[in-house]
Amino acid sequence: MPPAETTPLLPAASVHSSHHEHSNKFDILGSSRHLILGSYINVLLVFVPLSIIADKLEWPATWRFALSFLAIVPLAKLLGDSTEQLSIKVGQTLGGLLNATFGNAVELIVAIVALVQNQLRLVQTSLLGSVISNLLLVLGMSFFASGFFFFESTFQATAAQSSSSLLTLACITLILPAAYHASEMDIDAAKSLLEDGAPDPADSSLHGLLILSRGTSIILFLTYLGYLYFQLRSHSTLFEAEAAEEEEVASMDVWSASIWLVAITVITAFCADILVGSIDETAQKWHLPKRFIGLILLPLVGNAAEHVTSVWMACKGKMELTLGVALGSSLQIAAGMIPLLVLIAWPLHKDLTLFFANFETIVLFVSVILVNYLLQDGRTNYMEGIYLMALYLVIALSYIVS
Repeated sequence: MPPAETTPLLPAASVHSSHHEHSNKFDILGSSRHLILGSYINVLLVFVPLSIIADKLEWPATWRFALSFLAIVPLAKLLGDSTEQLSIKVGQTLGGLLNATFGNAVELIVAIVALVQNQLRLVQTSLLGSVISNLLLVLGMSFFASGFFFFESTFQATAAQSSSSLLTLACITLILPAAYHASEMDIDAAKSLLEDGAPDPADSSLHGLLILSRGTSIILFLTYLGYLYFQLRSHSTLFEAEAAEEEEVASMDVWSASIWLVAITVITAFCADILVGSIDETAQKWHLPKRFIGLILLPLVGNAAEHVTSVWMACKGKMELTLGVALGSSLQIAAGMIPLLVLIAWPLHKDLTLFFANFETIVLFVSVILVNYLLQDGRTNYMEGIYLMALYLVIALSYIVS
């Protein structure tokens, strides 16, 4: 009898093994078919060649902006899909790190392109806009959508509070440079008025701001790496859903997913270069504040795929995954990407600092306060989603009239 009891296990193991071997085979055609035909959003890929043609033929800036804007939407989705497929194949720990690295690849590419073009304010507003968009709009719409299916949704409060605490720390590191700048400028203005009766137009606090920003960026980035270890290794159980999830099976092999990931990143960089290069003229023709484009419009493109995923997971009641997408993406930018870009700008001799305009610093601060308050009890409903979306609309309105 003992041999009979163990015999059925052998064929099952061999079937699983053969399926695993099959899924590891290099199949670029099958993988490409799955990636390209996997979403209706990919219909917008037609705008990728159109945006490149518009740039080569030097079409008006508004056309170049609109076409590249629409082209980045499906590219963001493809980046997310290929990263997800690769994450399934390489395991939970490395997969989590890949998601943390490429989850906001569009925002990072746009920011690096803007940094190279010396548009430092666009770098700051686009990244800050992505944080606010994820915190208020994506999370707000997810909470609101879940209310159509559940009276009340629950999530792991300890994990949410751990994430929001790091987000608060990142917010504080942006407030301190603003406070330093304000105090230094007050001293300089007083000295200047005493000496010659006129304020000094030069910002003599820049040197101190650069030292403060670069030092703070190193500390904050190391803290974020520590958080990744906390999330992915030492306390990973806190961030997992209570119900056991079915094991995911990858539809793309490792090599195909890697090839597509590199190719899409390169194409996205070209489209981002066209987009950033056309912003100034487009803002003038459309009579839109440049800050509105950077803080509201660009994040809508970069967060399009995350937005859909977060809302869909919330409708299924998977709030841990929803928070992982919306709150986790905000953390990646605020505690990882912003300090990383400050450090990248350092050897490039670009004076990128953590000093944001006073109004932008206040906007981030109130957004983080509201999110922290709503995450305290580990429960949510559609009304909390309305609160978040209402604040986002007020912020968007304030940038339209600025």
